Amino acid sequence: MKGYIEKLKKRALKSRVYRKYQLIGLEIARFLEDEKHKSLYIKLAKEGKPEKLLRIAKEIAERKNVKNKGAYFMKLLQIIKGK
Repeated sequence: MKGYIEKLKKRALKSRVYRKYQLIGLEIARFLEDEKHKSLYIKLAKEGKPEKLLRIAKEIAERKNVKNKGAYFMKLLQIIKGK
């Protein structure tokens, strides 16, 4: 049983990306330095326009004065969707 659990832990470390939106969601999380919420970014990339979201995340990543890039990204999305 212990060997099986160790094997599962090792398998969990390997990333499995099967779709383009998954890769873009992971890239967004990396740009925003918010790996904790990567599943949210993958979901957003799946539901919306992934290239546009990636562009916004890159622009935010370049801004040095933004402390919480993930929150800033989500606020911008709310503003954009409200238009």
